[in-house]
Amino acid sequence: MHIAITGNIGAGKTTLATKLANHYGWDVLYEAVDGNPYLPPFYEDMEKWAFHLQIYFLNSRFEQVLKIKKMTEEKTIIQDRSIYEDAYIFARNLYESGKFNETDYQTYKSMFNTITQAITHPDLMIYLRADLPKLQRQINKRGRDFEKNIDPNYLLSLNKLYEDFANLYTHGKLLIIDVNNLDYAENDADFEQIVDLIDKNISMGTQLEFLNI
Repeated sequence: MHIAITGNIGAGKTTLATKLANHYGWDVLYEAVDGNPYLPPFYEDMEKWAFHLQIYFLNSRFEQVLKIKKMTEEKTIIQDRSIYEDAYIFARNLYESGKFNETDYQTYKSMFNTITQAITHPDLMIYLRADLPKLQRQINKRGRDFEKNIDPNYLLSLNKLYEDFANLYTHGKLLIIDVNNLDYAENDADFEQIVDLIDKNISMGTQLEFLNI
């Protein structure tokens, strides 16, 4: 199987992907954050670096999906963030906020549309829903220098697009987990609730599930 975890910056995707991989014995593919040459300058000047960053992530995610296609013949893979978020959320947000000019955005969308014709969709998409206070606590906790001054309005605009994405997602099974009051990194009971819900969704047919705690 191919399982993807989606959610805003600081929602807890990497932590959950790691814990689920350890629990189930899955392989995990992480987002290309460490060593990404465009992330630090992007947060200093989004308009200048938006196209560069989005192309970098799109290429990285496409490489991952091609790798997943081969690996899932023998094992289950869990992916930290999906390729769809690049276009439907981050690139769209940059365009709507005026930081992605029309030419670059249309070029990017054309590349994305071409790529998505050559890939398969995840068997299960897990969306971690988190409000601004939760996102800010998580971002501050992990202490990445280039994330220290993220504009709260940027996170709020991404959250709105994530909700649009979840409401319109038709590529397969979607599991929505409200993580605002969960601490699965430290609380075993919280993690077990997520595991139980994933077990249920893996074994049953296509459906939309919610976990609100």
